[in-house]
Amino acid sequence: MRIRIAPSILSGDFANLAGQVLLVEQGGADYIHVDVMDGHFVPNITMGPVVVEALRRSTRLPLDVHLMIAAPDFYAPAFAKAGADICTIHIEVLKNPADSLRAIRDLGMKPGITLNPDTPVESILPYLELVDQVLIMSVFPGFSGQSFIPEVLAKATRVRNESRGLTLDVEIDGGINLKTVGDAVRAGANVLVAATAVFKQPDVSRACRELRASAEAAAQEVTT
Repeated sequence: MRIRIAPSILSGDFANLAGQVLLVEQGGADYIHVDVMDGHFVPNITMGPVVVEALRRSTRLPLDVHLMIAAPDFYAPAFAKAGADICTIHIEVLKNPADSLRAIRDLGMKPGITLNPDTPVESILPYLELVDQVLIMSVFPGFSGQSFIPEVLAKATRVRNESRGLTLDVEIDGGINLKTVGDAVRAGANVLVAATAVFKQPDVSRACRELRASAEAAAQEVTT
């Protein structure tokens, strides 16, 4: 499986987002992960389409937008217009998940579905054929810098096993660092979101490269 590193701009320096993006580009990042929070679904407010639009002007990397919001159906068109490439939405807020995911694809974005650590993985399994990516939250969403919840690794493994025959990325977000990234990959994840483990390090580019090296080493263990 191809490893993808997705640094979360949530922990970047918002006074110099373009510069922060350049540093992770130089570190070999595959995506820029954008954590969108509305103060309703999660207890924090972060960024909206305007920031995504600014990031789009700053990079050619895919923008991996994670909508931790109560009304993703209403706001998805704005993020598509702003330049999002991937749009991941939470099963916990969806009334008609299949319709929401199809609408995201119709807007020209790759749809993804995600669930919180205390949400049963069975809730998303019926929709695997409709998505390009499943995001497993390994912390409760809202703030960066939280500790990894290892119990969610079984969910990643279940999704990976259930998606045999599908072209599907399994993403893990929350507490990913050099100590936890190997376990995430061995559990079945191939897209690794890291915030403080990249942007809060003295050398951002090097931190990105080191995270990839650890992830790819674990992936090699899986394939041998």
